[in-house]
Amino acid sequence: MLHFSRILKSGITAALALGISLHVSGQTKEAVVTTPKALRDDITIEYYMKVEPEAVRIIQHPLTGEIYYTTFFGDVLKIVTVDGKPESKKIFSVEDHSIPRLQGAAFHGNTLFLAGNVSVNNNKGNKGRMVRYEMKPGVEKPEMTVVFNTVEYGANKTTFDHGWNALEISPDGKYIFVNTGARTDHGEVQDNGGEYPNARDNALTANIFRFPINAKDLLLSTDVPKLKAEGYLYAEGIRNAYDMAFDPKGNLFAVSNSGDYDHPEDMFWVRQGHHYGFPWIMGGIENPQQFPDFQADPEKDPFLSKFAFAYLMKYFHNDPEFPKKPAGVTFTPSVQNMGPDANEYRDRKTGVVMDGDTTGATVGTFNAHSSPLALFFDTEKTLGKDLAGDGFVIRYTGGARNGVVNPNPLRRQGKDLLHLDMIYDKATDNYKVKTTRIVEGFTAPTDALLVGSTLYIIEYGGKQGGNKAGGGIWKVNLPANEKMAKKSKKKRA
Repeated sequence: MLHFSRILKSGITAALALGISLHVSGQTKEAVVTTPKALRDDITIEYYMKVEPEAVRIIQHPLTGEIYYTTFFGDVLKIVTVDGKPESKKIFSVEDHSIPRLQGAAFHGNTLFLAGNVSVNNNKGNKGRMVRYEMKPGVEKPEMTVVFNTVEYGANKTTFDHGWNALEISPDGKYIFVNTGARTDHGEVQDNGGEYPNARDNALTANIFRFPINAKDLLLSTDVPKLKAEGYLYAEGIRNAYDMAFDPKGNLFAVSNSGDYDHPEDMFWVRQGHHYGFPWIMGGIENPQQFPDFQADPEKDPFLSKFAFAYLMKYFHNDPEFPKKPAGVTFTPSVQNMGPDANEYRDRKTGVVMDGDTTGATVGTFNAHSSPLALFFDTEKTLGKDLAGDGFVIRYTGGARNGVVNPNPLRRQGKDLLHLDMIYDKATDNYKVKTTRIVEGFTAPTDALLVGSTLYIIEYGGKQGGNKAGGGIWKVNLPANEKMAKKSKKKRA
């Protein structure tokens, strides 16, 4: 699972991965650049540039073509060319937009939207916030408008407080969608030392909202009927859809992180008014804490690791006050993964980790603890061969740790780019997906931007020993649609 809402620490040192000069024992040592590995012969990869630490999003101005990226601590930076090389130029900081935990960014025309979280009550509470800037050419200080603020609600002392993050613009340009992640691991009480008694999740967490593109100065409350009546609460019960994207047909999809239980990680076809099951179901697996007789015991429950943070902190426990499932609501299941990749799962009867390729079972959707991010589609069909018009996603976690194969069979692969071949299933009125790994070996990848047939992948970077180390951007050259490439070449001529 991925938790950007407080602090995201990479388990791999960004400096070592990106070739930064390090001062070690009085000597300067140049680390070796490790390039991710393409798993197809028609894909090439090259290092593009170093970025500031804790990079989260990478986006493109649709009118100028300029590329921007944002950091978790509030900076908005534009990539500029200096002496023929790409460099970062800071455009905004937290002092400008007042979002100290910045997690969402998106362009619509000249308008830049930013969203994230504001700590209140001595860091014990949280408020969501979204603003927009009119990035008009030649204007040094763009005008800022507040889209919304939320009322205060309880934050907590855990890594499970996900906050407001992903942004996505509707294809018709009329709406902006924003995700707000859960403030819990699996729906347990998180009262922050008694500051917010009996607080679980609420209307402002674990949901997807939709606002008119020109909305401003809204104040969002925890009143569910009011939010629905106003048309803002779009879909419910998604633990943390840290990335959303529209496919070429205009369908909205989202990828979500599950909790510390061995649930698969969901991908959902997001539709208005649908409920996707959190906190009662994640990855097609029922949350055991909802049952009155539940006792947290890793020796008897193979889905519950004795090393899981939520178990060690006793967030898994007998919980007779756990909310009941909403009456009359049918939960919409996740997209089913048919493999051949990211479809390992823990068998419900035996607890043994199985591979869907061997058993024939589908998984909803990706293997547990893989943290799917950077969901995007080739909406302009600029890609060639079997990739044209398809979807892609990154797994943030998994794979080898410091050169050692991960002992958890659900995490042995990861830090990779997956190709998603989406297939509509009329019988279930839902989608299935064929998932194939096409690049591996990234270091904490958080977001991706497709420009023509070139994919820019940004890495989080994190911090090293209290010093900002920074991450990097990789250029992944995918096979291009030759007809579109020829048309583009004629236009430039």
